[in-house]
Amino acid sequence: MDEHPEYHADFADADAALEKMYDVEAGKTNPFLHLSMHLSISEQCSIDQPRGIRQAVELLTAKRNSLHDAHHEAMDCLGQMVWESQRAGRPPDGAAYIDCVQRHATRD
Repeated sequence: MDEHPEYHADFADADAALEKMYDVEAGKTNPFLHLSMHLSISEQCSIDQPRGIRQAVELLTAKRNSLHDAHHEAMDCLGQMVWESQRAGRPPDGAAYIDCVQRHATRD
């Protein structure tokens, strides 16, 4: 939370935050989802699941010189994987997720 001061107001009043709708179409980022994705990626890396995600995020972290920035790019890949899985009615494709993170790490 310290790295996201833009969410401090949302968390200052927990009851109001829980009642609030975070509409993507209106440009509203859901702080709960965002921070949950940070936690998910941290946990994935700690257990290397899907296998290879730790190395891919480490490579991206080195490239961006920031774990936080690497998480943000990995979030794009994680969100894409979940969206495609839901849309197609198939299990999440861990290999595609890792490939996406690796592509981010190898581009400038």
